[in-house]
Amino acid sequence: MKFELTNNTSLEDLQSLNFWQPEEKVLKTSELPDSNMNQVIRIHTNQRTVIAKQSRDFVRKFPQISAPIQRIETEKKFYETVQESEFLNPYSPKIISWFPDIYLLITEDLGGVGDFSGLYSGEKQISDSEIKSLIDYLNHLHQLAPENFPDNLEMRVLNHEHIFNFPFEIENGFDLNTIQKGLQELSLRYKKDDSLKQKIHDLGKRYLAPGNSLLHGDFYPGSWMSGNSGIKIIDPEFSFVGDREFDLGVFLAHADFAGISTQVEQALAKYYSQDIDSKLVQGYRGVEIMRRLIGIAQLPLRLNLGQKEVLLERAIEMIMNP
Repeated sequence: MKFELTNNTSLEDLQSLNFWQPEEKVLKTSELPDSNMNQVIRIHTNQRTVIAKQSRDFVRKFPQISAPIQRIETEKKFYETVQESEFLNPYSPKIISWFPDIYLLITEDLGGVGDFSGLYSGEKQISDSEIKSLIDYLNHLHQLAPENFPDNLEMRVLNHEHIFNFPFEIENGFDLNTIQKGLQELSLRYKKDDSLKQKIHDLGKRYLAPGNSLLHGDFYPGSWMSGNSGIKIIDPEFSFVGDREFDLGVFLAHADFAGISTQVEQALAKYYSQDIDSKLVQGYRGVEIMRRLIGIAQLPLRLNLGQKEVLLERAIEMIMNP
């Protein structure tokens, strides 16, 4: 069966998917906010709305970047795994149907929810109870270590390239001055620091190695959804069994970008109960800050060049002197 999900897929083709209820008719589709990795649309029927998500062999936002098409199988496995947990189950959308031959996943529609990307600009706020909810999620998730979970190595290799390697290459073909004037020149200070790059290389090797905890793998505000029924966590296609410190480092790095690091640090100290290597957390945190400022995966930040320099210098301290 050949089926390509787009914003213009015909209603007839959607109706032909063999999972609808008797008498259920597809009425229309609507676009969702941009997905970085996959094609995602909302399907409206005469009975409900559902979310359709299909992976391709490239990154949707950057079609020139190849990506393993099997990543959506990992996402499905992650949802199945966390839904076995009474505590974690409410955080995730329910799987409705799965079409493995066309890499298409149908899940429940979480309704009128939005993500937390507005934290970066101050347009969205996050409460102490919501921060606690995120930490409770990680606390329970990191207690899981399913033996049969996919190693997701191809996705980790892709992520490794864009976290630990590409941002620190002197000649990577990405002119940061197209993002902000002067950023390219600023970045060279770090790209030419061999001792820093060796530390980052070592962290990257650690990221690719097996670990002991199930991770979300991309735990940042774009993966957190807020709605009437509490926080939901989506987009676990980068999940794997690894260092719990990686999820925590990413979480803290984005708290830095959002100006809520003190709140998050205090809440982690109070509510997160798993054993961790705090130096490793800081290392991953610093690399995430740097790669988001001088790598290709940019964020909607409202920071001037001086503010970015301050963050980059803080990140170096986290990596070199955690």
